[in-house]
Amino acid sequence: MLRKIIASLTLAASLFFIGSTDIEASTTHTVKSGESLWILANQYGVSVNEIKSLNNRSGNTIFVGERLTIPSALTAYEKRLLAQLVTAEAKGEPYAGQVAVATVVLNRVDSNKFPNSVHGVIYESGQFTPVRTGSINQPATASAVRAVNEAIAFRGQGSGSLFFYNPAIATIHWNATRQHTITIGNHVFSK
Repeated sequence: MLRKIIASLTLAASLFFIGSTDIEASTTHTVKSGESLWILANQYGVSVNEIKSLNNRSGNTIFVGERLTIPSALTAYEKRLLAQLVTAEAKGEPYAGQVAVATVVLNRVDSNKFPNSVHGVIYESGQFTPVRTGSINQPATASAVRAVNEAIAFRGQGSGSLFFYNPAIATIHWNATRQHTITIGNHVFSK
């Protein structure tokens, strides 16, 4: 009986710790000389708007010695998966296009029309060709990782793009019926 209790407690504890390895709790940061909201957003992998919102800010000014609450970030797994998608979807596209592809995924996570996680959005049936072809499994490029971090820092800003396609290779052009937001490289973005 005692062995069963110990085994149950050990299993419960291990599930707790294993399940929480990717979760980053919000933290408090003391502002240092030379830091800005943009620098903090990139450092912690969160958006400037999230930092401002959590700290009841409307402006961008911060002061040395000030303590700011930094919200939880995407998990390491989510960032890696998003960077792999950017690598596969935006290969050969300019850096701005890579940021825009990552932004589309984050906009979908924030929209009530799509799943509410990076994994859920990327693996939603029929949404991204690299998932179907398996090219999402290739390692992320350094520029894709940088693009993901920039998209996270700017999260919630921009034109709200939810879709993108390359009209030169797309076989179905339903995206052309949506509101055009921007064209970057070979990709047309819309909402």
